[in-house]
Amino acid sequence: MRRLAPVTRAACTASLCAAWLSCAHPLWAAGPLEYTRSTLEQARAIVDSDHSHNDKLAALSALLKNFLDTDSMGHAALDKHWSQFSPAQQKEFLALFRELFQRTYVQKLLLFEKPDFGYVGEERLDGGTARVDTKIITPRDEFAVTYQLREQGDRWLATDIKIEDLSLTVNFRRQLDRLLTNSSVEDVLGRMRKKYGPEGRGGEDEL
Repeated sequence: MRRLAPVTRAACTASLCAAWLSCAHPLWAAGPLEYTRSTLEQARAIVDSDHSHNDKLAALSALLKNFLDTDSMGHAALDKHWSQFSPAQQKEFLALFRELFQRTYVQKLLLFEKPDFGYVGEERLDGGTARVDTKIITPRDEFAVTYQLREQGDRWLATDIKIEDLSLTVNFRRQLDRLLTNSSVEDVLGRMRKKYGPEGRGGEDEL
């Protein structure tokens, strides 16, 4: 009798991510609030699931790739230092920053046990941009979370996130400015590789 090959953990995680994403119905011509609501409700379902912590992280990262515009955030976070990076270094930085930002945002979601979200409203701005105000609701408190979005085709991509009026992008800009004032570009990239490369285990909200 032919024996079936064992299913690896990586295969299970990939299957979980595919299952979550297959449940995500496209919101054709959805407004910024509805697009944000759809993404956050899918994120809440993942957090509320019985899967392992690592599997939840993988599924959330796969979901948020279609919501977080980390390239724009990374460019804004480097600010005046962007031109100090060669094209190859810029590309590597944006890949590492994507992992950093997604990990920070995901960990903040997972800080709350079975989080609930409140949707306050949206404001359309100039140039195909918008602001969406939400809340993370816990049994003891509420936390205001604001998303700055830009329209791209049938999607709304987050270009910044503010938690209690504290911008995640501005927070990283301050950290990078401090590091690049005292260290070389290669030193900073090396630091990020160790924490946010394939084998990295960087702490949240930390460069």
